[in-house]
Amino acid sequence: MRNPVIIMFAAVVAAPLLAQAAPAPAKGDAARGATLFIQCRACHTVTKGGAHNVGPNLWAVTGAPAAGKTGYAYSPAMKASGLTWDAATLDAFLARPVGQVPGNKMAFGGMSNPQARRDLIAYLATLKGK
Repeated sequence: MRNPVIIMFAAVVAAPLLAQAAPAPAKGDAARGATLFIQCRACHTVTKGGAHNVGPNLWAVTGAPAAGKTGYAYSPAMKASGLTWDAATLDAFLARPVGQVPGNKMAFGGMSNPQARRDLIAYLATLKGK
């Protein structure tokens, strides 16, 4: 038979402590990400149906397959990557593009600040819809 005192202890004391043990992942700030994207505008556009530049247009990039934008000449490495641009993949790519997809054409060394990457990814996630 279970001891009601132990069950009450677990419900009242232990459960809240366990909930605090695993902090929620940090979220990105899309407004800050829009500001950070200024450095990306040298190579990328973000308007719906916009033209490609040195890099592909990034409208609706989140959730899309890598090398999936028609009309852009992707590197063979990017075409063969098999990636989908979810938050984790974008984070790894933005941290070190050449490490994530060796042989890609992106001439960007990477973004070392994890919060800045989360902010930029939050901004990219807003680029969808109408």
